[in-house]
Amino acid sequence: SSSSLIQSKITGNLVFVLLTPLSHRAWFLAYVGASLVRGLAVGTGVFLVTGWFAPPGLAEPWWALVFALLGGCLLGALGLIAGLWADKFDQMAAFQNFIIVPMTFLSGVFYSVHSLPSFWQGLSHLNPFFYLIDGFRRGFFGASDVSPWLSLGVVATATLGVSALALRLLKTGYKIRS
Repeated sequence: SSSSLIQSKITGNLVFVLLTPLSHRAWFLAYVGASLVRGLAVGTGVFLVTGWFAPPGLAEPWWALVFALLGGCLLGALGLIAGLWADKFDQMAAFQNFIIVPMTFLSGVFYSVHSLPSFWQGLSHLNPFFYLIDGFRRGFFGASDVSPWLSLGVVATATLGVSALALRLLKTGYKIRS
């Protein structure tokens, strides 16, 4: 969603979207929905291709699907916020490099947080990406560091909060109606 929006802002095509009688909710659903579809398509492609090299494991497919949907919506809404905030591609890259990537790498993607000292475990538990990754871990491997229901609650709350912020920015026309 961020690249679509920033490209429209930079090329001047955003004016054509602004002229349509679409509400801020319709904009939100369109951009986040497109992000979700794109993310699910890429994720499915990666899953199918890696299946040729190693047998895919889906211990609890419903958890994997739930966290794929919530993760796509969360990252789509974050991307929409980044696209609204950024005036050029460098600013959008900064959002990804200084917010998204560190939150991802510090979420236990490559390690279990149980291997960390207690201070860092506590800090990891403040990161909503930790719960997203842990939910995927539950879906694919059947094991997780925390309850999948807790992960679901945290990720759903984070998704709703980020979505509310994105909707508010769209409603006020932040950096698109000036």
